[in-house]
Amino acid sequence: MTNSPIPVNPEGGRLTGLRGQILTFKADPFLNNKEKCYDYFNDGLVIIQDGHIVDVGNYPEIAPKYPQLGQGDIDTYEDSLIMPGFIDCHVHYVQSPMIGSFGDTLLNWLNQYTFPTESKFKDKKFADEVAREFFKQLLEQGTTTANVFATTFETSVDAFFEESERYDTRMISGKVLQDRNLPDSLKDPDTDQSIVIAEKLLKKWHHRGRQLYAIIPRFAPTSTPRQLQLAGELYQRYIDQGVYMHTHLDEVQSEIDWVTQLFPDQPNYTEVYRHFGLVDKRSIMAHCCIVREEEWQTLHKCDCGVAHCPSSNLFLGDGEFKYWEAKEPSRPVRTGMGTDVGGGTNFSIPRQLNEAYKVAMLQMKNLDAVKSFYLATRGGAEALHLENTIGSIAPGYEADIAVLDLKPSEFATWRLKFSNTIFEKLFVLMTLGLNNFNKATYVAGRKVYDRNRDKKWMYASELDK
Repeated sequence: MTNSPIPVNPEGGRLTGLRGQILTFKADPFLNNKEKCYDYFNDGLVIIQDGHIVDVGNYPEIAPKYPQLGQGDIDTYEDSLIMPGFIDCHVHYVQSPMIGSFGDTLLNWLNQYTFPTESKFKDKKFADEVAREFFKQLLEQGTTTANVFATTFETSVDAFFEESERYDTRMISGKVLQDRNLPDSLKDPDTDQSIVIAEKLLKKWHHRGRQLYAIIPRFAPTSTPRQLQLAGELYQRYIDQGVYMHTHLDEVQSEIDWVTQLFPDQPNYTEVYRHFGLVDKRSIMAHCCIVREEEWQTLHKCDCGVAHCPSSNLFLGDGEFKYWEAKEPSRPVRTGMGTDVGGGTNFSIPRQLNEAYKVAMLQMKNLDAVKSFYLATRGGAEALHLENTIGSIAPGYEADIAVLDLKPSEFATWRLKFSNTIFEKLFVLMTLGLNNFNKATYVAGRKVYDRNRDKKWMYASELDK
């Protein structure tokens, strides 16, 4: 990652700036000296043009370089921290209507709540309504990129990407492939046709603006070998064009046992996917709670990403993600955070960090604020192979930014009087679990959410004014 400014385009849009405390990550603190993994500016300035970051650094050094930038062009944030927008590496937007539903086991929860809810997305009007609410929830929490499950129906994919285009967010999604072991109302009626539909949607949405497409088999038990084979072939055809593969892996022991029964010829769950060509660069595996060493080695060798979803795993009583296994220095695996709504019980990445800390402590490990907020930003970008595009505040990067409130409540303001460093403050705010942590959200350099405005939400038509 370079910190050198990029040239201002004289024919481009106007320059704008954000001033305040700034924190951004540039390397992995699990594998490097933590002090060398981030940049922090107590009084910093971010320069933005045409949706990209032009320059960043200390205000007294950066501001004189851009005399054309007037005070009216700078949004100044006091008692705040400017960070890269958060990245959610695994979430089901179609499960937003059932978030918080009672669960006893993963498989019973799926049958009782998840599958009936997802069956409603054949109705485009319903899909549109859920997509609108989902994006509001993400952006209110400062999340600017997510790797998202839709469901079986084309309508669910179109509704998601259409809403993403309204904000110009960088999102990843796709049609879910599932042709067995779930209700007929949600099942792909024709296996071969399900791949035809997925490819049609891929051609429609991949690289359309900032949208990216993923091949999504729900998980191995809900796809026949034929569907997994065709999905792998589709993935391999488009992998060099930046297409993703997104699925679940090793979430809970009952799931692993089921996979073993369905695919007895494969030595482990990961090998089921690899056998069908689904384990490769830009394969994103959610959960990964009960992973054998040979599976970690495969995920490392194939340059996959994994999503830690602690809220969901605790809520459903699944396994416990072991970050120290994922980040083993001899074969580290790209790792980010996921809310996994609706198993996860909120849309907030900082609140996921709260849960991740507790999961680690249950196993006599810990996660400090440096490692935690790396996972929430640059770590997520690395998991998605987008670390040269998003996840950091640096010249050339897309200007997706969250502004965190360092005085979000009366008690938090009082409590932070006893915290000295920015990371001490972030850890306290993370563990307090506040839901009003984010003050403003910028997407491609434009403010789309402002908590302090009477009208918080600003759609594209308003942003152009």
